[in-house]
Amino acid sequence: MMSFPTYFEAMDIKQLLADYPVGDAFVARYRDMSRDALYALQDAQFRKLMQRGWQVPFYQRLWGAQGIEAGDIRSLEDITKLPVYDKSDLMASIAEFPPFGDFAGLGGNDRSPAILHTTSGTTGRPQTLLFGPKGREVGNLLVGRHYRWLGLRPDDVVHSVYGHGMINGGHYIRESVTHFTNSVFLSAGTGIETRSANQVNLMADFGVTVMVGFVDYIRKLAEVAEAEGLFDRIKLRMIIGHLGTEDRASTEAAWHGAKAYDWYGVGDTGSIAGEGPDRAGLYVWEDAQYLELLDVDNGASVDHGKTGDMVVTCLYKNDVAPCIRFNTHDITHELGGRGEIAFKRIAGFKGRSDNMVKLRGINLFPHAIAALIENRPDLTGEYVCTVEREAASQRDDMTVLIESRGGTDKAGLAELLRRGLGVEVLVELCDPGATAPLTQIDVRQKPIRLIDKRGV
Repeated sequence: MMSFPTYFEAMDIKQLLADYPVGDAFVARYRDMSRDALYALQDAQFRKLMQRGWQVPFYQRLWGAQGIEAGDIRSLEDITKLPVYDKSDLMASIAEFPPFGDFAGLGGNDRSPAILHTTSGTTGRPQTLLFGPKGREVGNLLVGRHYRWLGLRPDDVVHSVYGHGMINGGHYIRESVTHFTNSVFLSAGTGIETRSANQVNLMADFGVTVMVGFVDYIRKLAEVAEAEGLFDRIKLRMIIGHLGTEDRASTEAAWHGAKAYDWYGVGDTGSIAGEGPDRAGLYVWEDAQYLELLDVDNGASVDHGKTGDMVVTCLYKNDVAPCIRFNTHDITHELGGRGEIAFKRIAGFKGRSDNMVKLRGINLFPHAIAALIENRPDLTGEYVCTVEREAASQRDDMTVLIESRGGTDKAGLAELLRRGLGVEVLVELCDPGATAPLTQIDVRQKPIRLIDKRGV
């Protein structure tokens, strides 16, 4: 027989809740904390994290290639001496050390508990995600804590449209709600896991009051609920999802006044930031995450208020697969002033720097189109962009395929996009639902918005 610690023996849950409070204790701790005290808390965690980082072969290679030695990084002030890395580095690690890569810090005979999932593969091949008990549960806690801060109650019924299978999203949201909120949870998943018509009937039958997921599919479900005639039975009061660049008003109107809240995170890091009850920007969970905004081109820190890549260090993840200066390639900017608690605030997800298209010298983010075409009765809000390169001239052009209910002035819509994006794009119209085979909105957590046919 072999002796080894089980999942729940590998962490101290009482200490975890003391270090990362939830409910009223969360607001009480951080409402009046000074920035200096918060930084000291981050610095203490970072020092422990670096001790773990030096034990991981991936970081030994990454940092050693830059001539960095352990004594060079003494505190959080030294973090900028460390190189950033991104998904391409992790995928290279997996290719060289299949099937898990060498970034988890698990030895060949290591019997430490580990959870395996993958990313959704929105920007390429799905990536391996590994979690230890502490990293997993703090990540869960950050989501559950956020939901409770927004007013989630034990008597709420939560409907989730996050995907399952190998994808991390649906699983860790379920764990977040069941472990840290006491609310009832419906793991409906995507449209391919539970058909849309079945989902809205489940919402009516079980008295769903809160829905969580990506806003694209949440809006689609509102149309299905209308078609099924269920709004006399569905009493949704709150939506907590990834709202992106769109105005939340259209989503709230589609769900008959349910209040929508935004949050942001990625598979490698878990939840990074979320709106508070004030809905005045997304608060970065700074007791657990250290967020830097770096210039997309040169990697330098951006000035306050300027847009940059979000580079994240998970201060709490010092067991399996520590995350130290991971470049998400998602862009945002920091907001000024102080909100309800000590944590700094960001504007939220504004697009992906590695999904950016440069047309005639203008940087264009496909996600920006959503905000330009929403709240119009002639459009459904669904679209997909295709970029192609003309062989002779080497000129890049983008065609935006937009769903229209009829009566849309194509020339006027093209002019609206030209003004909003700062560059001319081609516009084509199609019937409602016609973009779904391209965006895969019914089967993916995050719909495809850019199809790049340039071969670059």
